[in-house]
Amino acid sequence: MKILYNIATTSHSGGMERVLANKANYLTAHGYEVVIVSTDRFGHPPFFHLDERIRQVNLHIEYEENNGKSLWNKLLHFPLKQWKHKKRLTEVLMRERPDITISMFNHDAGFVTKIKDGSVKLLEIHFSKFKRLQYNRKGLWRLVDLWLTKQDEKTTKRFDRFVVLTQEDKENWGCQDNICVIPNANTFSPKQTASLDDKKVIAVGRYSYQKGFDRLINAWKIVDQVCPEWTLEIIGEGDEKPALQNLIDCHELNEKVKLMPATSAIEDVYLGASVVALSSRYEGLPMVLLEAQSFGLPIVAFACQCGPKDIVADGETGFLVPEGDVRQLADRLINVMTNEQLRKTMGKRAKETSRRFEEGAVMQQWIDTFNTLTK
Repeated sequence: MKILYNIATTSHSGGMERVLANKANYLTAHGYEVVIVSTDRFGHPPFFHLDERIRQVNLHIEYEENNGKSLWNKLLHFPLKQWKHKKRLTEVLMRERPDITISMFNHDAGFVTKIKDGSVKLLEIHFSKFKRLQYNRKGLWRLVDLWLTKQDEKTTKRFDRFVVLTQEDKENWGCQDNICVIPNANTFSPKQTASLDDKKVIAVGRYSYQKGFDRLINAWKIVDQVCPEWTLEIIGEGDEKPALQNLIDCHELNEKVKLMPATSAIEDVYLGASVVALSSRYEGLPMVLLEAQSFGLPIVAFACQCGPKDIVADGETGFLVPEGDVRQLADRLINVMTNEQLRKTMGKRAKETSRRFEEGAVMQQWIDTFNTLTK
């Protein structure tokens, strides 16, 4: 069976790119033919390892060139990029003739179902339905986000199958016959667990509005007054790095909060930590939490939509904090940091519950879905 994935790029270090790499490698190892089609960052290698048998095609559209630009700039350039995208993707699909074409809800989602190449069309989302609204943009942009959210509802119904990450998000989309839930898989099976003795908290993700690291840094100003011997490392990359560093400077936390580069050797990062913090404004099903639990790490997270509530058992494997409550985020971090017994009990329970997301079980759900769709 040949499966073709569509994604913006494989060269970023984000959760979506990690999930795709894991799935593509697993499927290839189990006899599937996998092709990955991307649109951006032409010439950049994938950040995460991909099996050499996986073929990659870059359409050289470069939507990212318009990131951060005005609405009018996007309205001017987007139609031409979409025309090029559809033309080039149609050529690829007609040549490859995959059994299943998968959209990861990027710029292809609005037109890929119209390409008559004979493949089954599947859509998977790595955020929640309300991703666009959670940008919290104002004025004309707010109207655009509302309109696009309504368009998303129409788009999802055109696919043969629409896969969401959580039951919470499935309910957001309402009654759709084509919808099902398949969570992200945790591919780590670490032989070691974190000792939880190092006085270090970590957060992992792109430096973006979504991840809310500004809120975590603000919380750390409170944490540092109680636990000055602890440090916070935020591992990632992204456009908001200068703003985050400026916030660290303003709070005079340069010796306590470090922005660290993204790494593919993330196992060592988890093993050297004692707590994982998640300050996101919205999520899908955050890989960092699945991975952290497999290393026996307690978690302190905002209960944002969607994902944390599906992973963290509040008071047992960590703490869930009301969305946006920076003071309580700080207080919960302090609770776990200053109570070694609580920290280690939560870590042990987190390790036990991580088995729910083991790779084999999750990937079998994908394989069953593929088989059902191609009967």
